[in-house]
Amino acid sequence: MSEIRTVALVGNPNSGKSALFNKLTGARQKIANYPGVTVERKAGRIALPSGAQVELLDLPGSYAFDAASPDEEVTRKVVFGEQEGQRQPDVLVLVIDAANLEQHLVFAQEVIALGRPTVVALNMIDLAERDGLTLDPAALSNALGVPVVPTVAVRRRGLEELASAIDSAHANEDIIQPRPALDQTERRLEARNIAKGVILSKSARHTIESGLDRVFLNPWFGPVILFGLLFVIFQAVFAWATPFADALDGAAGAASDALVANMAPGLVRDFLTEGVIAGVGSVVVFLPQIVILFAFILLMEATGYMARAAFLMDRLMARVGLSGRSFIPLLSSFACAIPGIMATRSISDPKDRLTTILIAPLMTCSARLPVYAVIIAAFIPNTSIGPGIGLQGLVLFVLYVAGIVGAMVVALILRRSVTKGDASGFIMEMPRYQLPRLRDLAIGLWQRAWVFLRRAGTIIFAATVVLWLLLSFPKAEPGESQLDASIAGTVADGLHVVLEPIGFNREISLAIIPAMAAREVAVASLATTYAVDADDEEAEAEGLAATLSARWSLPTALAFLAWFVFAPQCLSTIAVARRETNGWKWPMFMLGYLFALAYLTAGATFWIATWAGL
Repeated sequence: MSEIRTVALVGNPNSGKSALFNKLTGARQKIANYPGVTVERKAGRIALPSGAQVELLDLPGSYAFDAASPDEEVTRKVVFGEQEGQRQPDVLVLVIDAANLEQHLVFAQEVIALGRPTVVALNMIDLAERDGLTLDPAALSNALGVPVVPTVAVRRRGLEELASAIDSAHANEDIIQPRPALDQTERRLEARNIAKGVILSKSARHTIESGLDRVFLNPWFGPVILFGLLFVIFQAVFAWATPFADALDGAAGAASDALVANMAPGLVRDFLTEGVIAGVGSVVVFLPQIVILFAFILLMEATGYMARAAFLMDRLMARVGLSGRSFIPLLSSFACAIPGIMATRSISDPKDRLTTILIAPLMTCSARLPVYAVIIAAFIPNTSIGPGIGLQGLVLFVLYVAGIVGAMVVALILRRSVTKGDASGFIMEMPRYQLPRLRDLAIGLWQRAWVFLRRAGTIIFAATVVLWLLLSFPKAEPGESQLDASIAGTVADGLHVVLEPIGFNREISLAIIPAMAAREVAVASLATTYAVDADDEEAEAEGLAATLSARWSLPTALAFLAWFVFAPQCLSTIAVARRETNGWKWPMFMLGYLFALAYLTAGATFWIATWAGL
């Protein structure tokens, strides 16, 4: 019995290889891992028009045979017959995305240059037509020197023609001749020339999109547009959210007043007003800021601009020794560091991945926004410093930039010391521009708002209740401060010795302990502490921002902001870092350097602000 021949599907990621594989093999497929690696191996049987049975392999997506990841390493070894237990494929089916022709032709030339029997599946031809591209498959076949079959895998279009071309490739394998090898630059130039000859016409939409990319990806204009957009976002977070935040604040105050008016004084009323409403309510009022911030992020993702932002940031990240692959995990960390750290699994270089994990907590996650918002509202005047430019939004923008700059500086130091290594290459495929769907935006906003509210009703609520109990017992004697008499006050006194030199008072010293559960708890802790220690109900009902403005100095407020720019993330983040690094060594290192950086930065901010007479 003759050995069954093999056919391998190769191509860039997102070219539609898996869809093509599934349609060709149907249920006749098996899934396992390649020997020695945790990369999925998919194989299946197909029958060719001649009646021959062949084994079809779906290889991982690759941008080049110069492997930069475990996936690409597997593809290279299989194609060259170096993979353990896998002989060299008899025919290569090169899958190309018709809508991204120029980019996919770069790797196509490297595959065809091997001189192996090759068939090109010009896949997703329907999407290219939808985008206004008219292609000439015959011209592409002449340019590449191999058969080209237009396909739409998900609709089974062109599959019979593809099977016939594979059948013919077996018969003609002895006349295939290797081509001269080109370097990466030469292949890119050749890909551009081939694409120009194959694309017969472009619609106005495609021309407009190309023009937008020339502006948005311009090395000079692109970063200016990106940072200008970020500046607008942070202006909007304050300017647009204020009416809604005031309404929520008013509702919380009305609820507290109603309880005071209708309940007899006692422990239950104090718990509801000082613990629940003053604590949890002080965080919930920042829901509008959270929603507005994520609305902009979702819009950037849905329109296709977010990938362009990643491309622009890749240049900056390469200068500090990071791969462009680190950008997406760091970008995810702006929402929460936990998914950001988990997303580092896509980074192939171990030291690159470790560095990304260690700096992910420096990205300003959404949990910090309530902390920033309440301090800015209390100490930064709501004034305009130019047309459409508010001082509060400018300060928020500076805080986010400070986190990014801090992360880049730390990455530069780490990559030259404990995680020393060179940055690896990065290739990114740009998605098409498209109008966002309102339904998708609404669902995304609801999910993120629900996550925020769920944290307020679980983690923040639990931490606030515990803090309220510690603040409320034992009861103070007449004329004695409740904070001084409480268990929490004793804890704060011990920590205050360490934090007093950087300008922190006892209330701040107490608040940063439960903030390790979640960043937002710092706001709830301050609100509960001042509510419990209030001299009368009028002071208790006073808004947190007004309370802080009356009791803190400006240098203390600035030091508090500086602390939260660099302070360690929540305990859940530390736990995820331990799991992703398989031990406590690097999470403990992360905690140590973040605490040291936060302490020194807060101290420097306080001392400089005090020296300047602020």
